[in-house]
Amino acid sequence: MSRRVDPLAIKVCHLAIAILPLMAGWPSTGLAQGEGASPSVALVAASDLPRDLSPWGMFLSADPLVKAVLIGLALASVVTWTVWLAKSVELLVAKRRARRAAVTLASARHLGDAAQKVHKSSGPVGQFVEAAVTELQMSDEHMERDGIKERVASRLERIEANRGRLMMRGTGVLATIGATAPFVGLFGTVWGIMNSFIGISKSQTTNLAVVAPGIAEALLATAIGLVAAIPAVVVYNVFSRQIASYRALLGDASAEVVRLVGRDLDRAAATPPASPRRTVSLSAAE
Repeated sequence: MSRRVDPLAIKVCHLAIAILPLMAGWPSTGLAQGEGASPSVALVAASDLPRDLSPWGMFLSADPLVKAVLIGLALASVVTWTVWLAKSVELLVAKRRARRAAVTLASARHLGDAAQKVHKSSGPVGQFVEAAVTELQMSDEHMERDGIKERVASRLERIEANRGRLMMRGTGVLATIGATAPFVGLFGTVWGIMNSFIGISKSQTTNLAVVAPGIAEALLATAIGLVAAIPAVVVYNVFSRQIASYRALLGDASAEVVRLVGRDLDRAAATPPASPRRTVSLSAAE
């Protein structure tokens, strides 16, 4: 008895026979793709990938010139904070002494009294009183009172200006650091990025894992430059305001000394004509 073959089964068998060779070729195709991609992977050396990207690690692996820039910026930052500490203490002590001396001058009735109260002071207020006494002793009794007061004011003005210059010492370094540190850091960045591009051309790849460490090292110089420059600018501005306040205190003390001199001159002018200068000299020498 003959059996009838189903045409649908024949078609399924033919389809399976056509698909099997394709399925058998898939592993070889994937292997071929993997072999084709291996040269690009080989370009990224295994030693280049595990890089220490901490600030200290980037400093150790940086170019020698970039290292020199980073060391210079670190020293500049140390100078900034050293000047801040020293100048803050100096200004604090100077302003406290100036306030105390100004209160002492305000309570004095004449220049001799002020000289006795501040004779142990080595600050600018003591110099003010000493300069006024010296000018009164050097002035002749027949001289005009306005001229004497002008010469006293001139002496006090010079002392005040000199004290202001002394107090400004060290702040010029802050201005220099604040103005140049960003550009020094930028120079280190430019140099580091240039070396990174040279490394890209040598490695024949633009893979980010290879390029990123060199660029990060270069940008570290800019970051350190800003770290050195920003505090220097802020501290310089703070000191400028504090020194201006200190000079204002000296100006008040100087004006008080001029008032004492004018008071003594008026008091001497009110005495009998027989000894006008004797009164002023005694008042200044007490």
